[in-house]
Amino acid sequence: MMAPKPAENEVSEASPGPEGEQDRSALSLADILTVSRLPMALAFVLVSSNTVRLVILAAAAATDLLDGFIARRIGSSRFGSFLDPVADKLFMVCAFGIVLVSGRLAPFEILAVLLRDVVATIAFAATLLSRRPAAIPARVGGKAVTVGQVLTLVAFLLESAYLRPLAWATGAVGLYAIWDYQHVAATRRRTVGR
Repeated sequence: MMAPKPAENEVSEASPGPEGEQDRSALSLADILTVSRLPMALAFVLVSSNTVRLVILAAAAATDLLDGFIARRIGSSRFGSFLDPVADKLFMVCAFGIVLVSGRLAPFEILAVLLRDVVATIAFAATLLSRRPAAIPARVGGKAVTVGQVLTLVAFLLESAYLRPLAWATGAVGLYAIWDYQHVAATRRRTVGR
């Protein structure tokens, strides 16, 4: 049986391989790549060289691309869909903590860059508390926010004049991503409720 094709503006999330191909309770290669971002987040905070931080950022971005690719091709554990966003958000919080301490962006600008992540975390907590957990596949807007966050960090590390414009652009894309996720969630609730 073929997997359903993602809807327009959707990016397929990590998904397990066909049934019986792997033990879904064991960590997969995709999960190991995801978990590797946790020590990278700590290293990003502990090192003082922007060059080393740039290498760490590149490695984190590469593992984020690879873990999704591997999860779609080979599969991941049942924890993979939880681990990936947690690792991503922890890395970004640590990295933008360094930006905050530097004073190169105001706190409200950093909040704008991380707004999609803050809203997603609150929404996830709300679904857990309401005992109605829901998953929405990754969307193009969400992926664009991640690219914007990485580019904003690159601008910070290279001391680029584009830092502030990139932060604002990422915040604007984040607002779109929040609207898009909310729109999809509302549509799915109406479809299920019929």
